[in-house]
Amino acid sequence: MSASAPQLTAPGQDRGLREVFSNPFLLKLLVDKEIQIRYRGTVLGLLWSYIKPGVQFLVFYVAMGVFLGLQRGVENFAVYLFAGIIVINLFTEAFSNAARSVVANGGLLKKIYLPRELFPVASLWVAFVHFAPQVLVLLVACVATGWRPGFLQVLAALAGVVVVSVFALGLGLLFATFNVFFRDAENIVDLINMVATWASPVLYMWTMVRDSLWGWVYYVYMLNPLTVSVELFHFAFWEPTTETMAWSVPPHLLSLWTPVALVVSFVTLFLGDRLFRRFEGNFAQEL
Repeated sequence: MSASAPQLTAPGQDRGLREVFSNPFLLKLLVDKEIQIRYRGTVLGLLWSYIKPGVQFLVFYVAMGVFLGLQRGVENFAVYLFAGIIVINLFTEAFSNAARSVVANGGLLKKIYLPRELFPVASLWVAFVHFAPQVLVLLVACVATGWRPGFLQVLAALAGVVVVSVFALGLGLLFATFNVFFRDAENIVDLINMVATWASPVLYMWTMVRDSLWGWVYYVYMLNPLTVSVELFHFAFWEPTTETMAWSVPPHLLSLWTPVALVVSFVTLFLGDRLFRRFEGNFAQEL
């Protein structure tokens, strides 16, 4: 009795992100390609991962900390500021590159079959390559200022990374789809990235929003996953270095706002993946 032939299915059929993570070799190849292209012809290479956030930090520290005097009201303001900067940098790089990834790889996409979601996911991993050395610098600064983390701080840091990564990938999938059909999407991405730094407690404390605006604005503000991610990093890295600012993060950060941020982020990822899969069959002809 002969065995029946296995049923064949079209590659990538209705698998979405699952197909990307079932092909780690392809993902690694694309990540390596993106990094090589980005630093081709440069002398400093990956050292720019330190230089760019370093210059950004110095500009914000002088402008907000020295000129506007925030360092006088926030203990270890340098740690507070840098902890927020690296979270926003992870988001802006992952989101902007993911949104442009399909169009940027249009030539490759039209020549061979690759899971389309591979391009936005690779952009997220490239952002992690640049995020890692920034975290290392933050850790050195925290240890130098008396950092004493506990179990909750470790969990908070991990939760912050998950929230911002999932949210960035979800938005990246949404705007990668929009960008194939409407190039205006790139300009909207730039606007979102410009607002992201100011819409999160990076350059100021969350209490300024609570005390200066209407009560409902504060709750809308806390629904922003970036706000929660930044505050989770403040709780994990900044608060343990302070003596007078214990529990300066928003009330119910861990018990309420973190679960809410996780839900918002994963809903965004679900919607982004659904939209991407709905239109990915038309990408090649549109590009």
